Amino acid sequence: MPRLAYLGPEGTFTEEALRLLDPAAERLPCATVSAALNAARAGDADGAVVPLENSVEGAITTTLDEFAWGEPLMINAELLLPVRFSLLARPGTEMPHIKRVYTHPAAITQCRAYVSRELPDAVVVAAPSTAAAAQEVSLPGSPYDAAIAAPIAGEHYGLVELASDIGDRTDTVTRFVKVCRPDGPLPEATGSDRTSLVVFLADDHPGALLEMLTEFSVRGVNLTRVESRPTGDGIGRYFFHFDFEGHAADARVGEALAGLHRIAGEVRFLGSYPRADGIAPQVKRGTTDAEFAQAGDWLARVRAGQV
Repeated sequence: MPRLAYLGPEGTFTEEALRLLDPAAERLPCATVSAALNAARAGDADGAVVPLENSVEGAITTTLDEFAWGEPLMINAELLLPVRFSLLARPGTEMPHIKRVYTHPAAITQCRAYVSRELPDAVVVAAPSTAAAAQEVSLPGSPYDAAIAAPIAGEHYGLVELASDIGDRTDTVTRFVKVCRPDGPLPEATGSDRTSLVVFLADDHPGALLEMLTEFSVRGVNLTRVESRPTGDGIGRYFFHFDFEGHAADARVGEALAGLHRIAGEVRFLGSYPRADGIAPQVKRGTTDAEFAQAGDWLARVRAGQV
């Protein structure tokens, strides 16, 4: 049975994602994203599940930075989890009694309209996580009357659900990834895959980003996410995260990877893995594996003087 670390405590959305990604896995809750990933690096766990991006809040920058600077890890699966917030309280609590609400800052942002409408006199206090908020509210003598958290947190901590689906948007989704140490083969290509990279510039010059983007464009590789993050070496110094369609085994992707490796200062390969949404790329004319192979055969004949 694999042991997977995750952003805890028990009752987080990350635990829910882990349960869906690997229901049989032993779960190891960790205090932070960094701690979960380090548990995988150190061998205390066989892998980790962490959030990568949210459709409202954007990228989880801690995760991005860990992938760039920590010991290498490889993504081998992803999950898109609909985010559903509930208002949770101790048994016997009624809505008029709620004066102090505890939750994570992201939940405050995503449930602002509900709180303003239904709890206009309540003070909302930021917590380390939604699960930590639920855990605190469950304690006797807690200064908080309710928590905004995932329904799973109510199950863990014996809270009742006073209201469900209280987010301002009903289509909010968080993308989670499962990672492991890079000591095994990549997942097989499925025809509906995603590849992730971190790329550092060799030097800062006009057109440096365009040069990297061109490596994808000329081979018909569609980017699904681009993020810049500061290197810490001074204002204006950045590295880049890329997610794009396709698998390293695809000829067009392999050519793009090789091209980036030639021009970049460092390319950190984060994995090729099945897309959670099952969407297959539309491969443009001239970029299929067969067409790359035909072009290679033609070039070999040219070099041999046979054309």
